[in-house]
Amino acid sequence: MKLFVGGISANLDDVDLKEMFELYGDVQSALIIKDKATGKSKGFGFIDMPNDSEGKEAMDLLDGVAIFGKKIAVKVAEDQPARGNSTSDFRRNDRNDNRGNRFEPRNNERRRY
Repeated sequence: MKLFVGGISANLDDVDLKEMFELYGDVQSALIIKDKATGKSKGFGFIDMPNDSEGKEAMDLLDGVAIFGKKIAVKVAEDQPARGNSTSDFRRNDRNDNRGNRFEPRNNERRRY
């Protein structure tokens, strides 16, 4: 069972999160999501527990618990559809709208600088 954990304090790391959920059963993985640019926690993460009944128990008991002064929210994680490269998708779609290059003015009008 994959669980979403929101409201995670910046003081918590992956190991702390894993240890907290291991009190209720086997934890396959624990991951706190971090900002790519700063490396700081985004305040949410995911837990993967192979036993669904242990995962449900952990969810029921830990949802709403305050850790480092912040209440965490624990829910079943929703599967997200696979994403492509959104930047290339935008550019591809933009080229197909019959306006030519997206950096040029519409109707081939030239800008006067």
